[in-house]
Amino acid sequence: MENTGSHKLSCWPGLLFPLLYHILALFSHSIPFQITIYDQENFQGKRMEFTSSCPNVSERSFDNVRSLKVESGAWIGYEHTSFCGQQFILERGEYPRWDAWSGSNAYHIERLMSFRPICSANHKESKITIFEKENFIGRQWELSDDYPSLQAMGWLSNEVGSMKIQCGAWVCYQYPGYRGYQYILECDHHGGDYKHWREWGSHAQTAQIQSIRRIQQ
Repeated sequence: MENTGSHKLSCWPGLLFPLLYHILALFSHSIPFQITIYDQENFQGKRMEFTSSCPNVSERSFDNVRSLKVESGAWIGYEHTSFCGQQFILERGEYPRWDAWSGSNAYHIERLMSFRPICSANHKESKITIFEKENFIGRQWELSDDYPSLQAMGWLSNEVGSMKIQCGAWVCYQYPGYRGYQYILECDHHGGDYKHWREWGSHAQTAQIQSIRRIQQ
């Protein structure tokens, strides 16, 4: 007689492993924001995972962030502690060196001392209105797509006076082709209203904006 009991037991590993893999995959996707930082380049040295904001990496015994991996969500990295200084957009992917997140910045900045998630990032439903002058005055233009060159698309100036973020989060660049200083603007900060270029960030020194794109979640 065939031993059906042992046959049933032998089938369990084949059933369990796909089930466990599916459960683990669901759990990993349930974490909306996750980033891993390293104190050495190329993902070497001490590492630490975060699922929320970190205002000062030195409080976690890091003297600097020299490489990082974004597992989920979009993040902003900052040059200084307390979310100050140059801003760096960090979307899902691997960043083996400082120039991977600031290479398009056109400025040599190797420090990353604080970071936070971008909760309002929504690539599919993003809308921004840019204005010619401060306080939402003058010519205006509503955008819902990526623009590597505002002037090539018809914007007559290399500056933007003010902006309203209706939906999502955007990264604005000083120069065409997504180069130069980065300014991350979010619909859930300042009520989505940025009436003056000084509100774009502590590092903002000019109203010059020549390319804009939506932030990937």
